[in-house]
Amino acid sequence: MNTDEWTQTLGAGPLLGIAAGAVAVLLVLIIALRVHAFLALVTVSIATAFVAGIPAGAVMDTLTDGFGSTLADVALLVGLGAMLGRLLEISGGARSLTDALIRRFGEKRAPLALGVASLIFGFPIFFDAGLVVMLPIVFSVARRLGGGMLRYGLPAAGAFSVMHIYVPPHPGPVAASGLLGADVGLVLLFGLLIAVPTWYVTSYLYGIMISKRIALPVPEILRGGADKEQDEDPPAAATVIGLLMIPLVLIFANTGLSTAGEAGWVDADTSWVQVALVLGSTPVALLITVFIAGYVLGTRRGKQQSVVERLLDSSLGPVCTIILITGAGGMFGAVLRASGIGDALAEALSDVGLPVFVAAYVIATALRIAQGSATVALTTAAGLVQPLVMAGSFSSIEVVAIVLALAAGSVTASHVNDSGFWLVGRFFEMDTKTTLKTWTVMETTIGLVGFGFASILYALG
Repeated sequence: MNTDEWTQTLGAGPLLGIAAGAVAVLLVLIIALRVHAFLALVTVSIATAFVAGIPAGAVMDTLTDGFGSTLADVALLVGLGAMLGRLLEISGGARSLTDALIRRFGEKRAPLALGVASLIFGFPIFFDAGLVVMLPIVFSVARRLGGGMLRYGLPAAGAFSVMHIYVPPHPGPVAASGLLGADVGLVLLFGLLIAVPTWYVTSYLYGIMISKRIALPVPEILRGGADKEQDEDPPAAATVIGLLMIPLVLIFANTGLSTAGEAGWVDADTSWVQVALVLGSTPVALLITVFIAGYVLGTRRGKQQSVVERLLDSSLGPVCTIILITGAGGMFGAVLRASGIGDALAEALSDVGLPVFVAAYVIATALRIAQGSATVALTTAAGLVQPLVMAGSFSSIEVVAIVLALAAGSVTASHVNDSGFWLVGRFFEMDTKTTLKTWTVMETTIGLVGFGFASILYALG
């Protein structure tokens, strides 16, 4: 049975109570009773589906669709990213680039350098893909300089987050711009103007501050062995940068061609464009990079192919837990969406009578908290405020500000129903309580500060 054929009869109040209860039970299971996060997420997802009234015949389809769709986005990226990370670590490439960064920027500015590099990578690359590509460098810097994982990890992760939320060509702001009729070029310009200072305050400065209170050791998940197992003669930093630029260039080409096709500058149906789009898709771009890295960092440097194959194989075991827990987090979010919790909440909020700009932020925030996905929260909230925006007499700048307010709401309060929450928490080897105290707080401040900047833009528009 398909949930599209089923109508939810519960109102917003009971549905919100179910969602709050499900989150509370999940936290008790994981934090207090020490149940494995994967088992807890699957169990609570099943229970929530039944309590919310999803027909029994549709429960398993809802669970597997949510799990599968999340893994479709995450599993390839995490697996390929882990392979690339292992090659960079074992070859000494991560250490080589780390030394170059420290020489260029100094030890005190290393978190800033990692964050700025992540902002640049985050322009065309989605959050999860960019994060797994940068992690071996982040881990290497943190291991070399000390000061804890959060000092270096949060500025990098926060950079990918703000770019993914506020700046086209990422799907959320692009979809919201289309629904509200905003000029994508203006959204890109003002999105950047908001994203960079928001990152500096909420991710860079916060990462420096919180690392003094919470000392996290550097994870070993991508390392693959002690320093003595790594190459004594590491590749040049320029070689490592060149490898990291391969997915950046391919994905950027994909984005550029997609934009050019929509604008009519190129014929998007021609064979060469279609092939280029496939080569520039994130999983294929990472696949190509892993093959090239296997040759450049392995075969060309005298390693037998069997050794390279063993290194790549050993990289996948440690990330299986991350992949499964992230998929289960996506399953939990899918159950909440299928139950109609987000729709009921959005309809209730749309009748409150708030000004459009404020309503956009509040509705997107509520949807994010209720069902977990930032992109779903942004696009759904944009659809709900679309009639109000179209009927109003807003300037082009005001419409852009409304899009950015929607984006700010959609990033707020990442928690246990968000697959990204589990991705970051498990890669950083944080327990659930620590992830809530660090990642959730950072994501919330990214939303609040971004909304503050968008409010200034709206007032000036």
